[in-house]
Amino acid sequence: MSTKVTQEPVGDVAVALPPLEQITLTINGVTKRLQVAPWTSLLDLLREYLDLTGTKKGCDHGQCGACTVLVDGTRINSCLTLAVMKDGSEITTVEGLAKGDELHPVQEAFIEHDAFQCGYCTPGQICSAVGLINEGKAKTADDIRELMSGNICRCGAYVGIVAAVEEALHKCQPNQ
Repeated sequence: MSTKVTQEPVGDVAVALPPLEQITLTINGVTKRLQVAPWTSLLDLLREYLDLTGTKKGCDHGQCGACTVLVDGTRINSCLTLAVMKDGSEITTVEGLAKGDELHPVQEAFIEHDAFQCGYCTPGQICSAVGLINEGKAKTADDIRELMSGNICRCGAYVGIVAAVEEALHKCQPNQ
């Protein structure tokens, strides 16, 4: 990708587009130097530029949670975040949670509790659950329901999701 300013015709007027921005991100443990348009969302960077399609595009308005990823260990909606805003950050997607063939405890718990049906929301649910555990605020099933409320499952697999997060919480934070 070039960093030069390009001219795009808009009617009879040529409009100068801003130059591409160079950013450095550590994505799933791998440092990447990228040139992106300043309006590129983190979600589009992951899916379109890097082919990390586990992160889903749901509503594109921050209302469904399908695009949830971890940025420096904190869960965010990647559709609402510009990639240039996260320059220097560590990004973890659902693809980066497992260590080789060893699944993350949240991934294992989702399988054990059948915490998915169609699976579309599952990557965002899993990343949100990992972020929730990192935050250390959830103590009860009610806490989990409240703190996971930004992630919607249209299939209604909430009973399994809460059970999976509760189990993973106890595995990751045994004193809970």
